[in-house]
Amino acid sequence: MKMNKVLEILGIKKINDGASTGVKWLKAGGENINSYSPVDGKLIASVTGVNRKTYEKVVERSEAAFNEWKMWPAPKRGEVVRQVGEALRKYKEPLGRLVSYEMGKSLQEGWGEVQEMIDICDLAVGMSRQLHGLTMHSERPRHRMYEQWHPFGIVGIISSFNFPVAVWSWNSMIAFICGDTCVWKPSSKTPISAIACQNIIAEVFKANNVPEGVCCLVSGNREVGDWMSKDTRMPLISATGSTNMGKIVGATVAARLGRSLLELGGNNAIIISEHADLNIALIGSVFGAVGTAGQRCTSTRRLIIHERIYDSFKQKLVDAYKQLSIGNPLEEKNHMGPLIDKDAVTAYVNAIKEVKNAGGTEVVAGGLLTGKGYESGCYVKPCVFEVQNDWAIVQHETFAPVLYLMKYKTIDEAIAMQNGVPQGLSSSIMTLNMREAEQFLSHVGSDCGIANVNIGTSGAEIGGAFGGDKETGGGRESGSDSWKAYMRRQTNTINWSNQLPLAQGIKFNV
Repeated sequence: MKMNKVLEILGIKKINDGASTGVKWLKAGGENINSYSPVDGKLIASVTGVNRKTYEKVVERSEAAFNEWKMWPAPKRGEVVRQVGEALRKYKEPLGRLVSYEMGKSLQEGWGEVQEMIDICDLAVGMSRQLHGLTMHSERPRHRMYEQWHPFGIVGIISSFNFPVAVWSWNSMIAFICGDTCVWKPSSKTPISAIACQNIIAEVFKANNVPEGVCCLVSGNREVGDWMSKDTRMPLISATGSTNMGKIVGATVAARLGRSLLELGGNNAIIISEHADLNIALIGSVFGAVGTAGQRCTSTRRLIIHERIYDSFKQKLVDAYKQLSIGNPLEEKNHMGPLIDKDAVTAYVNAIKEVKNAGGTEVVAGGLLTGKGYESGCYVKPCVFEVQNDWAIVQHETFAPVLYLMKYKTIDEAIAMQNGVPQGLSSSIMTLNMREAEQFLSHVGSDCGIANVNIGTSGAEIGGAFGGDKETGGGRESGSDSWKAYMRRQTNTINWSNQLPLAQGIKFNV
């Protein structure tokens, strides 16, 4: 399917307003954002960002919609989300293709991202009938205690370029069934995919008479995200991006005593034991390092390899890297596409310089790719270095296909190395030894929010809560009981007696 046809199906124009209240587009009034594909450097389309006046209109509309939307029964809200999932199934092919072209990830990953959106809709539909609290026994006679959960309000969503649509859906679909409204600021690097999603959801919302303002869009640069972080009308800000960005957002939201849900950087490692199935370890390591050109927060950055198999596994890795095909991600034969833009290329080049200056040994050479098919200037070679875990560059997350190798002797040493970075998102151990696996998963094991055995660090199912600790921010999205982040908890005590006994046996007579 040609890209012009894709854009036509998804309702994309040459210039698109970047402000929506879910069922209506508004004149955004701000500066144009041009979206160029890193695949070929061509302009996809432009989006007009919001000015402050339009931003205020959108938030006011969302605030008004919340008062109506929260009164809809949760299963009825779930039915709307179910229909959103059906619409995404209908548009999976073109939307996935657009995601691939705008962001640069492989076509399979583009379609996979839309499938994640479909899956979260399915999960949210079930959750809409499971927003349950607890009952507790009171210490006072003829009293009943329980807790319940209420809709929170407007959820502000700030998403990153590497998953231009999926992370929004993780937040919004669950927020919708909870009775919240959403205001979404997509990455200014991938605004067209967001416009397409808004067009798709508008069809469903109009058909179901969903209040205008439940699902809003405010396109723009960092300034718009700053407006949201300071906006007291948004009790929750969910932000995905770098650790530096998260520190700014977290501090700003905390200053007004709001809540923030932060999904930030990762510096993820795979421990490869002498007891590992090395074929599985190889596949998990290579995909983790080069999938999405190393631009996932769960991308594999470090391999911690047992000294007895270090040399043999390193050779397997070198041989595997020789087989990688780098090029247009819309061609399914290619394993890796481009980096998102030339700024990312610069960061990649600088990281290679720094690791070499620190004394890193080059195992697989990196560098820029030029010539036919690489005209955008965003294509690079995935590279591998032998390093020490405590080097500054290794402690830092480089959002590119740069992989670091290091040796270990004991499982205790390996776990200490895995944990010995500021970030705490995803981790993995490759082993067939039950004791090693159990230690890795225990309280003396991985300190990450995600800990896997015999699968890589990259990729997660929506059924489990996603997120990490330390400089990863501590947020949890998607599955499990993560819906609680989008609601406020209330404890209720009911006295059905004809007296008023006090807790803790306190006496107060008048």
